[in-house]
Amino acid sequence: MPNPKRRHSKSRGAKRRTHYKASVPALSSCPNCSATKQPHIVCHSCGYYNGRKILSVD
Repeated sequence: MPNPKRRHSKSRGAKRRTHYKASVPALSSCPNCSATKQPHIVCHSCGYYNGRKILSVD
């Protein structure tokens, strides 16, 4: 497997990484309390996931 003979510059690596951007996470509404939450994650405001109580929220 060929390896590079010389080190790539920082600007060359930065040019390659210009398209690596953080995306905004998808949001959905909780069916129990209608708060916005990420899908497939326990609701932080009521503690329910998939119709069952998972966390005790005070």
